[in-house]
Amino acid sequence: MLANHAVGLIETASIAKGIEAADAMVKMASVKLARTTVIARGKYIILITGPLGEVESAMRAGRAIADKTIVDEVLIRNVHAQVINALDKRAAVEKLEAVGIIETKDAIATVRAADAAAKAAAVHVLEVKTVVPGGKGFVTMTGEVGAVRSAVAAGVSAVSAGALVSHVVIPQADGQLLASVGR
Repeated sequence: MLANHAVGLIETASIAKGIEAADAMVKMASVKLARTTVIARGKYIILITGPLGEVESAMRAGRAIADKTIVDEVLIRNVHAQVINALDKRAAVEKLEAVGIIETKDAIATVRAADAAAKAAAVHVLEVKTVVPGGKGFVTMTGEVGAVRSAVAAGVSAVSAGALVSHVVIPQADGQLLASVGR
């Protein structure tokens, strides 16, 4: 975990209000605008990282601007370092052990699942993909099969049933998957 480090996400139903909210957020506090993007059905995602107090201030500013266009939001305190390191990029590994995948309907659920999974067991988070075509997201991880099972269970329990698309644990992943799941 990163002490006093947080991640904040806001999803809006309006692209214009989302962009305006993102601007207000970075002007309000000393945060990193980690990602903004338009997703399916004209929604807009804002993802920020930084010290907890700064992220809280930025989130307040974003909520004030986005107001009634907010679809969902989350602030994760003491976010696990692996979540930040694998956010929308792959963390390299030499080999795969067991592989766990949690697929969600949206970016916010993906980050919640990834953080809970990383905190629950000794796994290596490979990728936290917040937006894929269709607006979905997924997190992949590898490690000892028992740890991966525990991490996936924790990640699944951290999101609502309506936000979960699917989850799997592959006990002995074939090495050929490394080309698509960990590089």
